[in-house]
Amino acid sequence: MSTPSSIDFFAVAIQVPIRQLNNLVTLLDKAVAYVNQAGIDPAVITAGRLAPDMLPFTKQIQIASDSAKGAASRLAGVDSPKYEDNETSLPELRERILKTLDYLRTFTPEQINGTETKDITLKLPSRELQFKGQDYLLNFALPNLSFHVVTAYDILRHVGVPVGKMDYLGTFSTAP
Repeated sequence: MSTPSSIDFFAVAIQVPIRQLNNLVTLLDKAVAYVNQAGIDPAVITAGRLAPDMLPFTKQIQIASDSAKGAASRLAGVDSPKYEDNETSLPELRERILKTLDYLRTFTPEQINGTETKDITLKLPSRELQFKGQDYLLNFALPNLSFHVVTAYDILRHVGVPVGKMDYLGTFSTAP
């Protein structure tokens, strides 16, 4: 377990996931354009996976959404909205991400900053994990979010959607 540092916890907990989810919206837009241009069945993407035992693209998007909203909610001590996980199309997945972005934008620094040492319990189907806020965010929540976003990106690459590293990273300013 680490001790709290002087990072802007709000920026890491809220703004980093917002950036990743915005980039995911761009990836979904490129997937829709590819389906329309190539004339392929969208299920090639929504059911796409990299290995037989991995979750499909649709579930990767749903888990990325749940990871981002769940982390913010746990840190702030509020109930996370429940989504039905019934999206079947690329536009529905895009709407889910937009809904998650809207939710993340409701949080304030006052709700998140200072939660670095807060006790966080994550209930999994087979066990419970105990964290302090900073360890939860930096060592579980953000890596989990990144894993599902990059897996969705990789599935898109695998099925032929013309995306590259900069689509995953998104735009950024190099100004000081």
